[in-house]
Amino acid sequence: MRAVIWTQGCSLSCPGCFNPQTHPTSGGGNIQVLDLFQRIVELGPAIEGITLSGGEPLQQRRELIEFLALIRAQTGLSVILFTGHTLDELEGMPDADRLLACVDVLIAGRYVAAARVAHGLRGSSNKSIQFLTPRYSLADLDRVPDAEVIIGPEGTIRISGMEPPHLRG
Repeated sequence: MRAVIWTQGCSLSCPGCFNPQTHPTSGGGNIQVLDLFQRIVELGPAIEGITLSGGEPLQQRRELIEFLALIRAQTGLSVILFTGHTLDELEGMPDADRLLACVDVLIAGRYVAAARVAHGLRGSSNKSIQFLTPRYSLADLDRVPDAEVIIGPEGTIRISGMEPPHLRG
């Protein structure tokens, strides 16, 4: 079980992106780094880690580094980070070393619809997977289900994932 944090804002705007609603910088809600950290800590042993996606998490890089430094220093949670930037682009950014020191798995690169694979957490085959710590392996990512179905207490159904099934009316 993981807590997933979706960031708002993405200037990359990859055609065919799974989350185009996260591209505008407006939308979503604002939360202070310490408040987000506290929310995650309150989940306690219900989660083994956090996953950051978006939008583009690196567009809020300063706050992201501050948050992940707290996670790394004060919890045992793992961190998976999705970014549309390549590893080379990320390494050229200020404080890249501080960011990468807080991440266990980096899934990097722009989404390319023509190279869609929708498996093992990669949306397209051009995306690289960097295992920055020994915490996870490719076999762990291959065990991730292609989709999830969430049924809310009020009967709502939400389907997400790399290859979500389609409901028929």
